[in-house]
Amino acid sequence: MSPPLAQPRIRGPRVDVVWLTLLAIPLLVVASWAYIVTTQAGGGLAELVSQQTWDELSLLLRRLLGLEDAAGLRPAYLEPARWSEIAGLAYETLAMSVLAIGIATLGMLATVVPGARSLADEGVARPSRALRNAGFALVRTLWIVTRAVPELVWALLIVFVFQQGMLAGAIALGVHNFGILGRLCAEVVEDLDHRPARALRAAGAGRQQLLFYGLLPQVLPQFLTYILYRWEVVIRTTIIVGFVSAGGLGREFRLAMSFFHWTDVALILAVYFLLVLAVDAASSALRRLAR
Repeated sequence: MSPPLAQPRIRGPRVDVVWLTLLAIPLLVVASWAYIVTTQAGGGLAELVSQQTWDELSLLLRRLLGLEDAAGLRPAYLEPARWSEIAGLAYETLAMSVLAIGIATLGMLATVVPGARSLADEGVARPSRALRNAGFALVRTLWIVTRAVPELVWALLIVFVFQQGMLAGAIALGVHNFGILGRLCAEVVEDLDHRPARALRAAGAGRQQLLFYGLLPQVLPQFLTYILYRWEVVIRTTIIVGFVSAGGLGREFRLAMSFFHWTDVALILAVYFLLVLAVDAASSALRRLAR
């Protein structure tokens, strides 16, 4: 007796997730703006274009430029001593960003080998499969937690442990960017040819030798690109962590806003803008050298 014929499997229409996503994004954007401009939840479009809004904006600009000051004080940008003080805070902000990206980079280098999926799956990172899986899960969880918590929240927590100042801000920024750098650099490592790393591991090389002789020679340009990119992001975020007394221009900006010293606010923003431009230029030059 011949076996029964297998019933053909009926397949439903194939859904292209990419195209659905591309269609959903503009629809969601349009729907969000429609909700904002047609309801009072976001103020409504009428408030955005009202005369009162433009009057308040004009008043703010005049205060920032020192054209309207109820106290009659001389604008801060005309005081050389104030420029010198703000320049010192800018240097402190720059130092905070360098220290933060250094903390993030050291943390990334210490965890990128056990956190790379391909190294863990192929047995390159650890001798025992159970230890490889446990180390991989622990590192990935650590990366997720550190990058999921915003820098401002980390700063709020850290200022309760450390004294308020540059160190607290640098640690907060470093912890957050450690998770981001770890994930980005692990993806670079996962795309490599792992035959040199396996050869080193078979020859008895440890994790440090594996990192510095098997991986870094191949991935150093990509690592430097990601590190410098995150440094550009960090310098923009320093003013945010400064709002919780983490030092630098951010703390001075919060104080100037609290006391309504508008020309001080304008001066701090101008110096901060110049600092960001300088860091972007330095980062771009270093990235070109890394390539």
